Amino acid sequence: MAGAVVGGLVSAKVPADALLVAIGVTLLVFGIDLLRPKRSSGRAPGEKPASPSAVVVTGAVIGLLGGFVGLILGALRLPALLRFIGTDAFRAVGTNAAVGFCLGVAGLLGHLTGGVDWTLLGVGAASSVPGSILGARLTGRLDERQLLGAVGFVLLVAGAALVAQGIF
Repeated sequence: MAGAVVGGLVSAKVPADALLVAIGVTLLVFGIDLLRPKRSSGRAPGEKPASPSAVVVTGAVIGLLGGFVGLILGALRLPALLRFIGTDAFRAVGTNAAVGFCLGVAGLLGHLTGGVDWTLLGVGAASSVPGSILGARLTGRLDERQLLGAVGFVLLVAGAALVAQGIF
């Protein structure tokens, strides 16, 4: 959360289009990485868990970028959990969703004094929550390669959209 606070404080100093392009390129790199065939992304049996410093640094950098642009950035956190932390794909998806929920609640609390369009929140939640529940149930039915391929494809589309938005 410290990274998000710092990002929010200094975001006015960095052009928004530059941030969109930087995040878009990062998503494209992560998407390509997830689509490349390779060994399992999780730790090998008996391998040590990620160091606490790797977890803190990864979280701080993603928080910083999120604070810059006002996003939770689960699309960056998920591949970081896979690549830098070494979490297996299924745990990375669940952990990413849980962290996103916590950050979303914190953001909502920060905006309760007039920064929430309650009608839009109601419509958005009513239309997206059922899809989220279905997606969570389907996650366990895909093998790890299929799951990573689906996530990689989504990251490519989102990354291209952000780059295009930042350029045009």
